[in-house]
Amino acid sequence: MEFGILSLLPPVLAIILALMTRNVIPALFVGVWIGATMVNDWNPLMGVFASFKDFIIPSIGDEWSATIILYGAFFGGLIAVLQKTGGAHAIAEAIAKRVKTPRGAQISTWLFGIAIFFEDYFNALTVGSVMRPVTDKMKVSREKLAYIVDSTSAPMCLLAPVSTWVVFVMGLIGAQFADLGISESAYLAYLKTIPFNFYAILALLLVALTVLTKLEFGPMAAAEKRARTTGALFREGAKLPSAQDITDSTPPENVVPKLRNMVIPLVVLLGLIPPLFLWTGGFPENDFVNAIGEADGSVSIMLAAFVAGMVGLALGVGQNMFSVGKAIDIYFSGIKGMTLVYIILTLAWSIGSVTEAVGTAEYVISLAEQTTSPQLIPVLLFAVGMLISFTTGTSYGTFAIMIPIAIPLAVSMDVSVFPAIAAVLSGGIFGDHCSPISDTTILSSAGSSCDHIDHVNTQLPYAITGGLSGIVAFLTVGLTGSALASVASGILAMFALVFTFSKIWGVNSKGLDVPA
Repeated sequence: MEFGILSLLPPVLAIILALMTRNVIPALFVGVWIGATMVNDWNPLMGVFASFKDFIIPSIGDEWSATIILYGAFFGGLIAVLQKTGGAHAIAEAIAKRVKTPRGAQISTWLFGIAIFFEDYFNALTVGSVMRPVTDKMKVSREKLAYIVDSTSAPMCLLAPVSTWVVFVMGLIGAQFADLGISESAYLAYLKTIPFNFYAILALLLVALTVLTKLEFGPMAAAEKRARTTGALFREGAKLPSAQDITDSTPPENVVPKLRNMVIPLVVLLGLIPPLFLWTGGFPENDFVNAIGEADGSVSIMLAAFVAGMVGLALGVGQNMFSVGKAIDIYFSGIKGMTLVYIILTLAWSIGSVTEAVGTAEYVISLAEQTTSPQLIPVLLFAVGMLISFTTGTSYGTFAIMIPIAIPLAVSMDVSVFPAIAAVLSGGIFGDHCSPISDTTILSSAGSSCDHIDHVNTQLPYAITGGLSGIVAFLTVGLTGSALASVASGILAMFALVFTFSKIWGVNSKGLDVPA
């Protein structure tokens, strides 16, 4: 059954309700229900049953989804351990000694996020939880922290030559190259897309621009003014996505914060990831290169997080901070603190399945196929990718749908495939970066302990600014073919938009750089 323009109804309704009510869970469920109703001959009662039977329950039972839930659970446990052993507090104190202003706290968070380039979920959960005590002390709003975290997670994964995203994208590129008889290495092709990944580049630079100039606009300006002038780090009545056991980074009174209680578990975490990559990739049966190519990044990091959490607990027990029984309670309090995240993720995955069932992506693509100008191919692919990723909340899904279209389209119209692929990747990143139903957006809210809808509301004007600047860049590359000229045009557009928006819709917070 084809629904045409009505295929947009489930995701658009969910997004509108989430933004209007500031409560993402019922909004997502309504989106799932309306989609289930549509595919069941518009029978609303059958839609209720089908919501669970055909969409919600299967989304939990899927192997990928189960892995991500365990991933979140083990990171929740690890975060609780790092906080209750004083490790998180110690590293926050060490950073705080060198950070004297809100600007310094934000730049430190940005640089830390750039350094964690290999996995977006790990970035979202780790950077926010580690840097939150520092930004809290400097009276940086939780909304701004979540924005910085979100802007360095997925964008960095696509700009890095090595990340968990590379393998997935390489697989999509390689399949199309094989079908079209293109002999170039999929990995080399991926590397050639990096200079054209304009949205990811601009999203990173936009953080630096707003932090260094202190020009804020939209709801973010109000959030930052509230935090600096009143000390209220989040809106009154905000629904923080983690339990107090997770969000409170202060260790128990009997615990002396020690840097090693943070450093040792993180060294274990990072040290285990490479061998686990090889193991999940079938090494030594597979050679080194093939093992890396076939590795399961999420499982590898999930297992590393579990072991790191156990090491952290052992450190706490060994230093007589708590008993073995209390250690288990601490770990499970961290897992329990992620419950709201699990619910939101499950519903986000469910609405992704709903959009597939009603043909949302196919309808959007059909609208885009009406253009034939080769110069417009990059910007068209970017715009379609933005719309699909925002309405479905999935960058991987956008890549899987659009790359098999983008590469043959570029070849048939004699357009370079590298800007075309990059346009799809940038479009996918846009929705991953700002859609309220995106898992990375949800996890950034969780790691930063920020109300999810407040995070979406404050970040969206910034993401749109990056998106508009990206449109300028992709228009330029379609006309010139030059990555350098295109990045320059995007940066100029971004500067112009930020300064304009801050004048008509914001606040220059120059006087707010000194904590009260």
